[in-house]
Amino acid sequence: MPKFHTASIRAVALVGHGGAGKTTLAEALLHRAGAITVPGSVEKGNTVCDFDTQEKAAGHSLQSALVNFAWEDVHVHLADTPGYPDFAGQAMATLAGVDTAVIVINAQTGIELMTERMMRAAAARGLARMIVINKIDADNVDLAGLMADVRERFGPTCKFLDLPAHGNQDVVEVLEHDAGDADIDSVAHAHRELIDQLVEEDESLMERYLEEGKDPTAGELHAPFEKALREGHLIPVMFTSAKTGAGIGELLHVLASLAPNPAEGNPPPFYKGEPGNVSEPFDRAPDADKHVLAHVFKVIVDPYMGKVGVFRVHQGTIRKDSQLFAGDGKKAFRVGHLYQLQGKDYVEVDTLLPGDLGAIAKVEEIEFDAVLHDSHDEDHIHLKPLEFPKPMQGLAVETQKKGDEQRLFDILRKLAMEDPCFKIERHPTTHETVIFGLGEMHLRTKLDRMSSQYKLELDTKPPQIPFRETITQAAEGHCRHKKQSGGAGQFGEVYLKIEPLERGAGFEFVDRVKGGVIPGVFMPAVEKGVLMALADGVVAGHPVEDLRVIVYDGKTHAVDGKEIAFVMAGKKATITAIRAAAPVVLEPIVNIEVHVDEEQMGDIAGDLSSRRGHVTGTTPRGPGRVVVSGEVPLAEINDYASRIKSMTGGRGSYSIEFARYAQVPPQIQQKLAASFKLQEDEE
Repeated sequence: MPKFHTASIRAVALVGHGGAGKTTLAEALLHRAGAITVPGSVEKGNTVCDFDTQEKAAGHSLQSALVNFAWEDVHVHLADTPGYPDFAGQAMATLAGVDTAVIVINAQTGIELMTERMMRAAAARGLARMIVINKIDADNVDLAGLMADVRERFGPTCKFLDLPAHGNQDVVEVLEHDAGDADIDSVAHAHRELIDQLVEEDESLMERYLEEGKDPTAGELHAPFEKALREGHLIPVMFTSAKTGAGIGELLHVLASLAPNPAEGNPPPFYKGEPGNVSEPFDRAPDADKHVLAHVFKVIVDPYMGKVGVFRVHQGTIRKDSQLFAGDGKKAFRVGHLYQLQGKDYVEVDTLLPGDLGAIAKVEEIEFDAVLHDSHDEDHIHLKPLEFPKPMQGLAVETQKKGDEQRLFDILRKLAMEDPCFKIERHPTTHETVIFGLGEMHLRTKLDRMSSQYKLELDTKPPQIPFRETITQAAEGHCRHKKQSGGAGQFGEVYLKIEPLERGAGFEFVDRVKGGVIPGVFMPAVEKGVLMALADGVVAGHPVEDLRVIVYDGKTHAVDGKEIAFVMAGKKATITAIRAAAPVVLEPIVNIEVHVDEEQMGDIAGDLSSRRGHVTGTTPRGPGRVVVSGEVPLAEINDYASRIKSMTGGRGSYSIEFARYAQVPPQIQQKLAASFKLQEDEE
């Protein structure tokens, strides 16, 4: 690979819904750029990006993959990302490593769930956005109608950068051409719209344009183009067929000449400080001579390479054998080998510059979202985290073979390292190990991997629903813990009051004790007791949240005042207060989107209603298809995958996303409380 300067580096992610053809598009770009001799196909399982055995079997991407190639003296780093909502974590994490998000839309199916989700996520991150409408060679496509839908959903800033021509077998570029044949719109009209949009970004250029009536040159339009991309005033729209090669050369030219380099995009949101505390923005400089600053946006646990950290260099130059720190670590690690990824291949390199995407293997200190640097001057620098969808689909797992429990936890930890939307919880009372993901397919993929790669067989069952408890009014609690057993006794007395907080506010502990009636040394013990009560629950055995606990009085004893006494007093006083504060049980509510045929809308709406849910809207999705949006309690959809398969004959699909916690109906609270009391009585 030739050496490039930072100004000649591009970092681009292909994002969008599953089936849009992102992996095939990556293959076409690699082939046209000469990086591969023969393009592979998803159907044959021989593409560069879908190299994993599971991906080949599934016929679609399950994880992000990186490739790179050279075109027009520019080095392009390209990320291919999964498109199905179950694997959104992998797609969204990639946004932290690129300057440009290319949203790929299937010309046949149009705008879909992940199209909109990734468009929003890229905008929130301040990335340059481009739209590629792929599969223009397919039968029965309505490109004019699709473009109207694109502008309705994403705004009038979506402007043609090229147009399909000659029966969708070719495209014609409109930035530098104002005449020619096209299948939709007209080249002259699209050209004028684009130029008018761009000159608005430069006042002097606009004045000259209005006075002289001449189009600016391509060179004069470069800076306004970058500014329009940076500020979200322009979302260029292009057309391709990855299958026939239509538009591939034009897309390569756009990536090389118009996609922003690391200095032209919006600066990444680094800050100095610690999460949740006072911080100040940190402006990185994409300068090869400054201190190193890089960010890990992906972790791979490779069976041969070990733990691999994939990162974007934002500042400075990383060289083989250099010394780096991970996060706020005090001990540096040596970069023994430095890589760029080409699908499954690790290509060793000597240096990486600002804008480059690279990888380091076998360094345990590297974690997802870590900042790498070569000087303690950059300690306490972080990159603002992305907002990932909350994993809500749960499955309780246990090993089939006794003695494999520790192996299970080790393997789950490795899987969680790689996936920001895969979580593990160990329930302290039921002793269930529960894995959480974004959907049934997400979890099934993890289980299959544990079986095939790690040879670990598991039994599964639906998990307990993560109910919560809270209070609805203020109340007071008091406990005097006194115990005498012949020798030294135990004594601690606590008065406290509790107040409800807004939903999602969590827990606050306030010390308002005056005169040292509870010595300061015992206040941590009181708080520990409070937290024990909140963790165990009072109504139905679920954690209590969204309340403020104020300790305002108490008493100790010169001899018998002990830590354990104040722990017990704090716990019992809290339980008393909660029981008097009209406690309620909360349940998780999820947003659900169901993709079905139009004639099945009524069945879906009726089924959601029977599950205590409701429909919030419907959206057309291509010929004869519709998305039914709604809300439903998580507790009601444990069997939804099999139910929707039965209702739609296998043609339906759904995705869920956490919305909020809401109070359960009184009859369900009574049932949960009765079950909890029965457990207490048995114990």
